[in-house]
Amino acid sequence: MRLELLPLTVSDVDRSIAFYRDVVGFDLDHDVSPGNGMRVVQLTPPGSACSIAFGTGMGASAPVSNIHLVVDDLESTRSTLVARGLDVTEIHDMGGVRYAFFSDPDANSWALQEIPAGASL
Repeated sequence: MRLELLPLTVSDVDRSIAFYRDVVGFDLDHDVSPGNGMRVVQLTPPGSACSIAFGTGMGASAPVSNIHLVVDDLESTRSTLVARGLDVTEIHDMGGVRYAFFSDPDANSWALQEIPAGASL
């Protein structure tokens, strides 16, 4: 089994594309309108096998909380995102595993996670 797609609820599809592509740095994989007012957008974080999807006509749900993006260098990733205008928390060390957090415009929340080499969870 592989987790390959995480649907998100967003209120403005174009704003969300701009946020995830231009600010967070995800790759835009698909932006299709199959008909009947439906629009499906899929983006993938660089290096990830799992994508996010959102759009119109997909049904509404609550925001998703605490989605993890695992990174090799938390300082560098955080600095890049802050330079792009993203409000990212300071880095928190939680027993050797380090985190920084941000949310999208629709309150879907994300955790940047860095697990040091050799660390056991």
